[in-house]
Amino acid sequence: MACWGEYRVSEDENSRQRQWRPQIYRKCTDIPWLILFFLFWSGLMFITGYAIMAGAAERLIFGYDSYGNVCGRKNTPVRDAPLSGQDMTDKKHIFFLNSCSMDIRNRSSIALCVSSCPQEQLNTLEDVQTFAKNSGSYLCVYDLNYTDYTQNTKTAELCPSLPVPPSKSFPLFNRCVPQNPDCYSRFASVLINVVNEVDFFHRILSGIMAGKDSIIGLSFLAVVLSVIVVLIFRYITILLVHIFITLIVFGLLFVSGVLWWLYYDHLNDPSIELETEKENVKFLLGFAIVATVITVLLLVLMLMFRKRIQLTIQLFWVAGKTISQVPLLLLQPLWTFIILICFWVFWVTVLLSLGTAGSVQVVSEGQVEYKSLSGIRYMWWYHLVGLIWTSEFILACQQMVIAGAVVTLYFNRDKTKPPSHPILASISILFCYHQGSAIKGSFLLWLTRIPRIIFMYLKNLLKAKENGCTRYMSKCCCCCFWCLEKYLRYLTQNAYTATVINGTNFSTSAKEAFHMLSRNSRNVASLNCFGDFLIFLGMVFVVCFTVFGGLMAFNYHRELHVWVVPLLLVAFFAYIVAHSFLSVFEVIIDALFLCYAIDMETNDGSSEKPYFMDQDLMNLLDETNKEIKGREKNTQKQEDGTELKPIIL
Repeated sequence: MACWGEYRVSEDENSRQRQWRPQIYRKCTDIPWLILFFLFWSGLMFITGYAIMAGAAERLIFGYDSYGNVCGRKNTPVRDAPLSGQDMTDKKHIFFLNSCSMDIRNRSSIALCVSSCPQEQLNTLEDVQTFAKNSGSYLCVYDLNYTDYTQNTKTAELCPSLPVPPSKSFPLFNRCVPQNPDCYSRFASVLINVVNEVDFFHRILSGIMAGKDSIIGLSFLAVVLSVIVVLIFRYITILLVHIFITLIVFGLLFVSGVLWWLYYDHLNDPSIELETEKENVKFLLGFAIVATVITVLLLVLMLMFRKRIQLTIQLFWVAGKTISQVPLLLLQPLWTFIILICFWVFWVTVLLSLGTAGSVQVVSEGQVEYKSLSGIRYMWWYHLVGLIWTSEFILACQQMVIAGAVVTLYFNRDKTKPPSHPILASISILFCYHQGSAIKGSFLLWLTRIPRIIFMYLKNLLKAKENGCTRYMSKCCCCCFWCLEKYLRYLTQNAYTATVINGTNFSTSAKEAFHMLSRNSRNVASLNCFGDFLIFLGMVFVVCFTVFGGLMAFNYHRELHVWVVPLLLVAFFAYIVAHSFLSVFEVIIDALFLCYAIDMETNDGSSEKPYFMDQDLMNLLDETNKEIKGREKNTQKQEDGTELKPIIL
């Protein structure tokens, strides 16, 4: 982070600047917020160091034996545990010496890492010895050589109880589950109780680890879909728009139908016993309801806005002209996406380490247990704040860079000679002077989510006492919070543009941008609304088809994993990726409208004060104004033609 004092605008540069602001100095803005963000990230670094030192995410998904060895990994020794620190790279399965009569929660049965589970029943120690010799999978305690299985006097304690039932590896923690009917029923009942009592947070982490390959693949699918939508918007035509809208309608209807079908399929599955499977059913019902409501609303809005498609296409043509002058603007989302991916990988890694942070305790006979440490949950919440705030800050930096390039192009008098390197100039201004403003704006966006999070928590807490009135009030409050967040997002985006133009702090820029747009809202509001709606449809397109791919991928791995939560994570990542790519057009359009409002207020089109805007933008806004005036005249005629008749009693 840097804040390089202030500089004086040169005479050549000052001649190109509009006269909206009186000061000719650019200085660092919102410095206290820059310091606050630095301190906040210092706390994140402390949590990261603690998680790396105290956590082991591998224990969560791969499981570990009674001596602290993670199966399938090379381990480090634990003090006072002589059988710890072994190389278990080839031993990926957990085998219990007494799998038919045990208490997993108290680990009364010794657990070992083995290379394979016994496929057939082993009735004698000779069978266990033969199985070890042929398969290389040793079912007795590590310090007992397989050649001594039949000779050692302590084999009853060091080897599995006979007969050893046939077993196979189970998806959760790679445990060897016995296949004998009587033994399996006892083992399954214990395992179900264990999984149901596992902390909800740990079940989610287990689902993320189990589906990490699918999550990564779906994230790249979201990137590909986002690139396709960007190309559609860049080379937009009537045919492409209709094909695009048809695909969105098909995707919305199809995903909603699949969600309801999966919910019905899960609800009528008689084998559902695990708490994770019940949570999947609840999440599916919520997803299905939300998807259906969104589908109905979007279909209604598309029918209402169908007559404004032509003007919206002209708007995107104007935005496309700006991109044609600076083609590298289309690459800005790519850099943002790479930075976000790196941050998300870091965040998830720390999260998994926090979920397994615990102190090692050596109990009787060198066996190891892990005890959760106090205060971990507070670190989880702090870490979650870091995810939202930092992600919003990264997106805010992208918005300020794009807005700075658009402003430089717009307020250039000689349109035939565009300024050199507008993106690099915008980046240097952002990182040298206005990081504090980006941090403050991103914090305000995160802050708007706190009341909604608290409200949803209270709603779940008081769910048993809900009635029709409280449900209606809760939905109204959620809608109000959502509208507040959208309004603040729009306001902060224009505040970033005003900061780039004026060099003022975030609050001043937000106030001036609000007043400027309010005075010119009649000209730009409706057209901006339709442009934002089409961009939102692009985000829906990306999220919709990414979620559909996730449904197909995760539905085949239902057992013991909260797979709907990783699906929600995929939907969130898809939305962030789509927003990152498509926000290029959103920021360009909003910046153009703010520059237009400034241009109209400070210039009059005369030879002394000519407009900065090009002819295409002027024609588009003139056509929009004519349409607005035509609607006003028709409304006035209808009101004037209304005849008041006397009331006849």
